[in-house]
Amino acid sequence: MAITTKNKVSVNFSSAGMSDIVFLLLLFFMLTSTLVQPTAIKLLLPKGTTQTSARPMTTVSITRDLQYFIEDQPILLENLESALQAKVGSNPEIYVSLHSDRSVPVEYVVNVMNIAAKNQYKLILATTPK
Repeated sequence: MAITTKNKVSVNFSSAGMSDIVFLLLLFFMLTSTLVQPTAIKLLLPKGTTQTSARPMTTVSITRDLQYFIEDQPILLENLESALQAKVGSNPEIYVSLHSDRSVPVEYVVNVMNIAAKNQYKLILATTPK
C-alpha cells in the first residue's frame, strides 16, 4: 500500500514577475539618463587638470558664434549683469560657472569675469579633463 500525497510542490520557476521588474528598471534608467544633461548648449570646453567640488548656482555660456546664455536662455551682453543680479541676488557665497567654447577670444570671457568681479560673485571656469 503506497502512501500518496495530494499536495505536490511544483519545482517550476516562473520568471514573468522578474522580467517585468527588469523591464521597468530598464525603462526608468533610460528615461532618467536622457534628463541629466546640465545644459543643452554644445560647447568644446578648454582642457584643464584641476576640478572643483563647488556647486554653482547658475551657469553662463558663451558659444562659438559669441552668443551669451544664462543656463539655456539667450541674453545680450548688455543685459547679462542685470539678469545675473536678478537670478543670483547679492549673496557673496554664490558660485557662477562660466562655460566658454575654446575658440572664443579671451576678451569675451574677460567681460563676464569683470561682471562677476563687480558683483563679487565667485566665478568657476568650466573645463574638460585632460
